[in-house]
Amino acid sequence: MEVAKSISEGLARNVLAAKVNGEVHDLNRELQFDCTLQLLTWNDDDGRSTYWHSSAHLLAEALEDMYPGIKFGIGPPIENGFYYDVDLGDRTISSDDFSKIEEKMKSLAKSNSTYIRKEIGKQDAIDYFKDKGDEYKLDLLDGLEDGTITFYTQGNFTDLCRGPHIPDTSKIKAIKLLNVAGAYWRGDEKSKQLTRIYGITFPKQKELTEYLFMLEEAKKRDHRKLGKELELFTFSEKVGQGLPMWLPKGAQLRDRLETFLKKAQLKAGYLPVITPHIGNKDLYVTSGHYEKYGADSFQPIHTPAEGEEFFLKPMNCPHHCEIYKSKPHSYRDLPIRYAEFGTVYRYEQSGELHGLTRVRGFTQDDAHLFCRPDQVKEEFMKVIDLVLFVFKALDFPEFIVQISLRDPDNKEKYIGSDENWQKAEKAIIEAADEKGLTTIIETGEAAFYGPKLDFMVKDALGRKWQLGTIQVDYNLPERFELEYTGSDNQKHRPVMIHRAPFGSMERFVAVLIEHCGGDFPLWLAPEQVTILGISEKYNEYVHHISELLKNSDIRASVDERDEKIGRKIRDAEVRKVPYMLIIGEKEAESQMVSVRKHGEGDLGSLTVEDFSELINKEVRKFIG
Repeated sequence: MEVAKSISEGLARNVLAAKVNGEVHDLNRELQFDCTLQLLTWNDDDGRSTYWHSSAHLLAEALEDMYPGIKFGIGPPIENGFYYDVDLGDRTISSDDFSKIEEKMKSLAKSNSTYIRKEIGKQDAIDYFKDKGDEYKLDLLDGLEDGTITFYTQGNFTDLCRGPHIPDTSKIKAIKLLNVAGAYWRGDEKSKQLTRIYGITFPKQKELTEYLFMLEEAKKRDHRKLGKELELFTFSEKVGQGLPMWLPKGAQLRDRLETFLKKAQLKAGYLPVITPHIGNKDLYVTSGHYEKYGADSFQPIHTPAEGEEFFLKPMNCPHHCEIYKSKPHSYRDLPIRYAEFGTVYRYEQSGELHGLTRVRGFTQDDAHLFCRPDQVKEEFMKVIDLVLFVFKALDFPEFIVQISLRDPDNKEKYIGSDENWQKAEKAIIEAADEKGLTTIIETGEAAFYGPKLDFMVKDALGRKWQLGTIQVDYNLPERFELEYTGSDNQKHRPVMIHRAPFGSMERFVAVLIEHCGGDFPLWLAPEQVTILGISEKYNEYVHHISELLKNSDIRASVDERDEKIGRKIRDAEVRKVPYMLIIGEKEAESQMVSVRKHGEGDLGSLTVEDFSELINKEVRKFIG
């Protein structure tokens, strides 16, 4: 039949899997039904995910051969590669063992073992893992229904798995194990800690070599490393894990980001508001956040005398709903746009914390727009313009726009009526289309109260980061009973738009640091210029230049250390200061400055006025 013929041709073209009616399937499975078929290659996200899933099973096969009696948790594909959680008993695995495990995986891959899928009854599956003595697979089986259980076997290894997988192991050519870490079973700190082994594979050695080069570049750009070197932020065990503290240079950088966005928001008609860091439990019960995220919140704060219960604020939107509700509104008042750089708190397990990208306290550049139904699309499109303006100013030219919709087969995850969800999803799709955005649709990625438009930026190394987000919400206005008086003198319900171009200040700064490698855009750099005197006898002219630059709103520092000029230049390069002005006898006599640019070298001599115009022109190019 046509499906079988297409798959057969796909196998000849080194296709990895097939997407049938939107669901990924093994090529080895018999697909005897009419369908919409897409053959997946290495260039498809689903194709790479299937490839890495199969590679995780290859890793498990190698480990079982090398470490008899090993027990297995889960081994999924991730964004870049895969991992497997294992229980080694009294044994350990370190990076010193990686090379021999890799060689075993390569040997097994060459055996050309087929990934064989088998449907199995639940009791037979239980018996199999009881005989094997693998309590983790038995734990996973507890949550599965009879008739839905499948095993996959390749070579001498059999695993509980729903698939899909690539046709055989021979397609796995280049293998690298990356690191080893601890991971609690099912993420529960009360459970046993397993060993998590991370790896990545490629169809060609050249691709692995390029990836490893990118990893080395990523290490150089690691925001934790650069944040310390550039004196931007720090953490303290006494303050608490996951609670960043901003140092003077970092606080100034963050303040400039806030000022930049506040200026753009005021111009666009946003109204600044400020809300408390805590809220009564009833507030989050009403919004639905307590039901959905109560387990991710810090322990409640109790007031013994009054018997009240408060939570550290996990979201700003319920507070903004109450601000809207504090006075009556007419249809003529709308849209109303409240904006706040509001700090929120969420409990993250210590093992999941990572620099600024995963913290327990972070500040969102939050805004909530309350508008009439007929205003939703226009307001949504204006927010898109604001997000694109931010990306341009911060030099993120490449991004993917994802429309995140509700999963229609799992509606209990969400609140609100089907009618409201359909209206909200329609508004987002139409707005994105009218703005000419190239979008992908992801079902099941919506917020619990509404669909989203998520912006995934690509950094200088090609990595994807989810930053800006815009959401349409018909549900919170209902839960908070928000109203406005319409032109018919009747009460109507507003629609709410949530938006955050940065996402969170902490995560955004982390991504920005890694994107530019600490070489911040000139308008944002903590130091735009440093002035270096060849000797102390030119200090008077050096300070005169400093004052002139400051009068032109240029951030300038002076290096008066008793060091040779070569050392001062090297130190300024390490600090990644965009421009250096060298002052010696010739410059002092001519009332000029000798200009050096970070990473480029000597640009010649200019007057202070011409240099100031050069700086301000470059700044205006990005932020006007």
